[in-house]
Amino acid sequence: MRSIRTAGDRTSVSTASAAALPESPAKRFLRVGMAPPSLAKPSIAPDSSVMTAPDLEPYLEPGRKLFAGEAGFVWAASAIDNLPPMTGLEIAFAGRSNVGKSSLVNALTGRRTLARISNTPGRTQQLNFFGLAGRLTLVDMPGYGYAAVGKDKVAAWTSLIHAYLRGRANLARVYVLVDARHGLKPVDAEVLDTLDKAAVSYQVVLTKADALKPAELDRRIGETAAAIAKRPAAFPDIRPTSSRAGAGVPELRAEIAKLLAERGE
Repeated sequence: MRSIRTAGDRTSVSTASAAALPESPAKRFLRVGMAPPSLAKPSIAPDSSVMTAPDLEPYLEPGRKLFAGEAGFVWAASAIDNLPPMTGLEIAFAGRSNVGKSSLVNALTGRRTLARISNTPGRTQQLNFFGLAGRLTLVDMPGYGYAAVGKDKVAAWTSLIHAYLRGRANLARVYVLVDARHGLKPVDAEVLDTLDKAAVSYQVVLTKADALKPAELDRRIGETAAAIAKRPAAFPDIRPTSSRAGAGVPELRAEIAKLLAERGE
């Protein structure tokens, strides 16, 4: 059996023991990030070796197929009284402005322009609904905390976001996007409070995680997990992603496919 010796240390560690050492979440994420960019496209089957959780592996292919299906814009709502009818399950993507919500929606579906409509004039103030293969609706929400517009508009957007999160009975889960470089902010905590009170399941997704070094990303994941540990509606797993590199995207698809399966869809 081959041994590994550290410099200046006579302690030997077998290769079998070394292989058994746990790999940090950041290193697993970066290993995914080193995979070919094509893994981010749902038309190409992802390599199951990049999965970080064994319970997600059975959902890799269903997730790929789900997001490889037909997808398109179906509705925009600027007020709570003109939301679309509640048909089928919805998942929503919430987060501060410029956190990368539209980029993540596009990365999930492998379409560069699906959520571009949310960046056109008049659309950023709305909830944008996208149908996915007739099985699921994705909701791209306006960013909260945006300070470059009038306070009245910010208040209106914030009111719309909170009203939607509180009153949508078919909302299966909210993915709260947090910029990995900055972590949770007080404005994020306000949204998490609303979700906890409404008993709406949510999961924190770290965006732009490829901008951090492994140790920094590990620290950010740990800080975020600790911050939500006692929140009743929070899903415990923190999902690091990079829309640019495609890292973490196959796993998020698998998470969503698993959610659908659990809901009998």
